[in-house]
Amino acid sequence: MVKIRLRRMGAKKKPFYRVVVADSRSPRDGAFIETIGHYNPLTDPATIVIDEEKALKWLRQGAQPTDTVASLLSRVGVMQRFKGQSESGEQE
Repeated sequence: MVKIRLRRMGAKKKPFYRVVVADSRSPRDGAFIETIGHYNPLTDPATIVIDEEKALKWLRQGAQPTDTVASLLSRVGVMQRFKGQSESGEQE
C-alpha cells in the first residue's frame, strides 16, 4: 500500500519533516516515491507547505495519508477539495 507520511529531517532536537509518498513497507526515513511538501513545527506558527496538485493526484490514485498528514492536509484545504471531488463524482 502507498502512504502519504512524514519523513524526519534536521538536527537532533530540531526536527522538520518532509511530506512524502512512500510504500508502507519502507522505513520512516528510507526510500520514498515523491516529495510533496514540508512541515516545520518549530516555527510560530508552524510552517506547512504542500503541493496541492501532487497531493490530490496521489489521493485520487488511492494513497492513504497517516493521521498526522491527514490533519496537515486538512489545515491547508487539500482534504476538503478531495472530498468535494469524490462526492460530486468529478473525474480529471
